[in-house]
Amino acid sequence: MIFRSPGRLLGAVLICLAVLVTGCGSERQGATGDAASTPAWARGMETVQAGRLPAEARRTLRLIDEGGPFPYRKDGSVFGNFEGELPRETRGYYREYTVRTPGERDRGARRIVTGREGETYYTDDHYASFRAVLR
Repeated sequence: MIFRSPGRLLGAVLICLAVLVTGCGSERQGATGDAASTPAWARGMETVQAGRLPAEARRTLRLIDEGGPFPYRKDGSVFGNFEGELPRETRGYYREYTVRTPGERDRGARRIVTGREGETYYTDDHYASFRAVLR
């Protein structure tokens, strides 16, 4: 593309800049999400609406809500938060549940972690990062 006018070049640069600043759309909400609708425990971290989670994660959420039965022996066990990615709480505050990963023969990397006060978090990279699940 050839710009014969400095004004057109400047306009194109400004449009590109605007797209970069505002983003092009994403499944993930920003780091803080909409402050008015984001619960206090989720503020400052990436969020995801429960309905936007993979189908297997939504199934795990249903099992958690129903109290089980869970397909993996370790489901419902204490999550130690040794990585420090979630807010610091006393041992036993968090519980973890496996999210089945199609094609994996073991538990895979996906988990849902719940807090005693109803917080719900999702990780798809084996605790390296979490998103707060908005329900």
